[in-house]
Amino acid sequence: MTSVTLRKISKSFGKIEAVNEVDLKIEDRELVVIVGPSGCGKSTLLRMIAGLEEITSGALLIGETPMTNVTAADRGIAMVFQSYALYPHMTAAENMGFALKMLGVQPDEINQKVLEAANILQIKDLLDRKPRELSGGQRQRVAIGRAIVRKPDVFLFDEPLSNLDADLRAQMRVEIARLHKQLEATTIYVTHDQVEAMTLADRIVILNNGRVEQEGPPLHLFEKPANRFVAGFLGQPKMNFLPVVVRKRRDGIDFLVSLGGVSVASIPDRPDLIDGQRVEIGVRPDAFTFPEKDGLPAEISLVERLGSTSLLHMQVAGLDDLLKIEQPGNISAVVGAKVQLHLDPARIHIFDKAGKRVG
Repeated sequence: MTSVTLRKISKSFGKIEAVNEVDLKIEDRELVVIVGPSGCGKSTLLRMIAGLEEITSGALLIGETPMTNVTAADRGIAMVFQSYALYPHMTAAENMGFALKMLGVQPDEINQKVLEAANILQIKDLLDRKPRELSGGQRQRVAIGRAIVRKPDVFLFDEPLSNLDADLRAQMRVEIARLHKQLEATTIYVTHDQVEAMTLADRIVILNNGRVEQEGPPLHLFEKPANRFVAGFLGQPKMNFLPVVVRKRRDGIDFLVSLGGVSVASIPDRPDLIDGQRVEIGVRPDAFTFPEKDGLPAEISLVERLGSTSLLHMQVAGLDDLLKIEQPGNISAVVGAKVQLHLDPARIHIFDKAGKRVG
């Protein structure tokens, strides 16, 4: 059983705190994706687990063994980087087996392990080629194979697909998911790409400014974001946010657009919300419909035709930002057209002034 436990792990560079007291446990054979915007500390956190960055404070355990002061070579991990980092003068097979060669493993055993990894990655026919003769996806497979041959306790991936084009990234996501199930290895995967996070992870950890904002299964985070940051980070197209005023009625609550005074949605009464309170509601782009009347007045500013869907950018009086509304690809929509919008009350997320989810 190989778990990875982080106990209040922190990393400072002088006065800059890159990672701040992260508590996290990755279970045996779990695939955890750490995701967040650029500069949030996710790669620094991964490098501390790998032993490539010194831990300023806190404790790291792999299994039950403390690893905080153990060298990278002795941690039983293998890491795949964003750059392939292949030796240009070596063949794919030589690159994959190089670490074993440095450890003094016999050539026959190296060849056997390289061949096993090549069969798993479906690159057996590429072993005699040098990196310049391989495509980007093939090079990344060789880099992953170099990690597999070591049979580590833990796999670490640091944005391994960032250098690939969109089609190849989609293909490699499938390959990495298949590989994880086949190897049954504990895996920690870092990315800024929320699609990778949602499709690959058993559990997502969302990092922001060096702190964990929320962690849990992908759909739970998508449907029940803990705060405005998580709500805005997960989802493509991104969630819409509307500043509104709470108006209590005898039979429920209206949310009024702050400047226009127009009701955008009505919900049953909530005792925790106060009449006149200013809150922000979040609405996913696919949670809008177009009633013929009694909706929120809006004007179409831009139509993005994306094939099976169309993304409408809507101007609403009282809102600084355009609303993004996802509709079927064949919808009849013309720039400049005035429409009415209705929000699905069951799909409204409510955030207080501090950005914390309150409903």
